[in-house]
Amino acid sequence: MIKAKGYAAHNAEEILVPFHFERKEPGAHDILIHILYCGVCHADVHQSKNEYGGTIYPLVPGHEIVGRVKATGNEVTRFRTGDLVGVGYFIHSCKHCNSCEEGEEQYCENGITPTQNGKRPDGSVTKGGYSDSIVVNEEYVLKVPETLYTPGVAPLLCAGITAYSPIKRWNIGKGHKVAVLGLGGLGHMAVKFAASFGAEVTVLSSSPSKKESALKLGAHHFVANLDKQQMTAAATTFDFIIDTVSAKHNYNSYLDLLKKDGTMILLGVPPEAPQLAAYKLISKRRRIAGSLVGSISETQEMLDYCAENNITADVEVIQPQDINTAFERMVKGDVQYRFTIDMSGL
Repeated sequence: MIKAKGYAAHNAEEILVPFHFERKEPGAHDILIHILYCGVCHADVHQSKNEYGGTIYPLVPGHEIVGRVKATGNEVTRFRTGDLVGVGYFIHSCKHCNSCEEGEEQYCENGITPTQNGKRPDGSVTKGGYSDSIVVNEEYVLKVPETLYTPGVAPLLCAGITAYSPIKRWNIGKGHKVAVLGLGGLGHMAVKFAASFGAEVTVLSSSPSKKESALKLGAHHFVANLDKQQMTAAATTFDFIIDTVSAKHNYNSYLDLLKKDGTMILLGVPPEAPQLAAYKLISKRRRIAGSLVGSISETQEMLDYCAENNITADVEVIQPQDINTAFERMVKGDVQYRFTIDMSGL
């Protein structure tokens, strides 16, 4: 076994604390990664506090991992020692269901194994990237371009691909008017990608103070969604709304902003089931859809696209001992737009 150290939550009430544990030795197709950076996702907070239910303690969070290959199994063919690599939201899928065979293993019908708090086939529980190392099968490891700002790459492996995947799926680009609801970790990446693909982008936010930041990120317009006059003026304007908000909010007020045949794409997961006014969909043949991260191949495609277009997340780099303060600030929305942990501080 390999000795590892990191930060863990031991129950839903207390803060994360330093934690020593063991990783398995790399198998024939596994890679041992020395972790350099790990992004901080809102899901890390939810799971640490058992807000989704099902958290298995001790929990080592982290699924936006960038590091270097430290060792490889004897049958690994894709990577060599020293390569800069990434690991995202999941590290295993069944490989034989329809979704896996179609190359969309994120929708594995037998369930993916998340990088944190996931149960492996042998019954052990995965421990994530708030640590100094991780062992992952090479098929779930990504090649990270050396040219990109490494701390800004980490959030691409969850927030980035979660925004990129639906934009590609619905072929959003030139000729489309797109609204991005929420300007946090997910939202700022949705703005960057939608604008990069040529769409006309509007940010919808309850914080008028975010207008300047939205425009700097590449948005063309800004609508303060608490301003009834601005919302009325935006009615039947958009081909797509990318909803990145995980807090409780009223979907119906945004459906009115869609054109006929417009689509609202849900990326955030509010804690309560929403109430939908069916006529708002029926009256203009509108749709509501959802999207979950992306496949391994699509994530690699995104990383390569980011290298070609110099796109990374906007991050604030923190030390491991600052993680609890980062959690508090993230809940308050006090970050532009993602925290990344510098694991050298361990």
